[in-house]
Amino acid sequence: MTDVTVMGAGIFGLSVAWVCARRGAWVRVIDPNGPGAGASGGIVGALAPHVPETWNDKKAFQFESLIMAEGFWDGVAQAGGGAPGYARLGRIQPVMDAAGLALARAREESAAALWQGKAAWRVESAGGAWCPESPTGHVIRDTLSARLHPRRACAALVAALRSNGAEVLREGRAGGRVVWATGVAGLEEWSAATGHAAGNGVKGQAALLDFDARDAPQIFAGGVHVVPHADGTTAIGSTSERAYDDPAATDAQLDDVIARARAALPALAGAPVSLRWAGIRPRARSRAPVLGPHPLHAGAFIANGGFKIGFGMAPKVAEVMADLVLDGVDRIPAGFRPEAER
Repeated sequence: MTDVTVMGAGIFGLSVAWVCARRGAWVRVIDPNGPGAGASGGIVGALAPHVPETWNDKKAFQFESLIMAEGFWDGVAQAGGGAPGYARLGRIQPVMDAAGLALARAREESAAALWQGKAAWRVESAGGAWCPESPTGHVIRDTLSARLHPRRACAALVAALRSNGAEVLREGRAGGRVVWATGVAGLEEWSAATGHAAGNGVKGQAALLDFDARDAPQIFAGGVHVVPHADGTTAIGSTSERAYDDPAATDAQLDDVIARARAALPALAGAPVSLRWAGIRPRARSRAPVLGPHPLHAGAFIANGGFKIGFGMAPKVAEVMADLVLDGVDRIPAGFRPEAER
């Protein structure tokens, strides 16, 4: 007997399934393409917060999820033996001009209050080999940002689910309460059925470099994320493309991303590219995750729209969706509900 069926084995689907299974539900995950086949099978894995100002439900939710992440991923690793590559090592960003420096210092103060002493946002002097070039001589260092390897994280979730008796299948019959976490396909189905754009797919391209900086913080510079992974690779990403011909092809736009990363961080200059990746990420119209009762499937639920922050949001998304699906307790912010996309 199945208590919960999750349609879709991306990061939202697998995370919701894991928390439901951990709470004692019999869970089945169904995805015809297999786990992590879409954007969740990417390679970057930058879990970075929004700036600490103009606080709202989305930023508060993301903050709580980033704080929860270490315990969440430790539990996944212990249950299934997989290694998601999680580490909270922070992030460094250059400060480009005097106005940016003043703003960064103001945010330093707001982070002290908004981040509740659980993480810091600091302005520091630039320096060292693993530091982006900064016109002002200063950088922002936050201690909230973390990293994981998306592919390895999905594999670790599958291992944890199976160790807990859950099924992860390519085909099967849905039973019990059903959660639809089908990414771009789900947003397209919703849009077609209602005649308005509930969301769309945005292509991203990224690369892995053969460069070992596994204990270093991630860098955001030149509009590019540089994320050292625990396996001795360093990820560079990513683009945001609304128009594209081939969703799985990389091209000159990725070459530009790599060049900008190397210009911002000279330590990467000679590192060879070991992998190029492209995929489509589900972006809801509001850019927030879409959680709650499904707008099309009566009695079912939706968890979609992770876009660029899906892995960072996943621990909290999984918790509130399990509350709703298993216990009927609704703690979903108003801005995340399906009706907010109309």
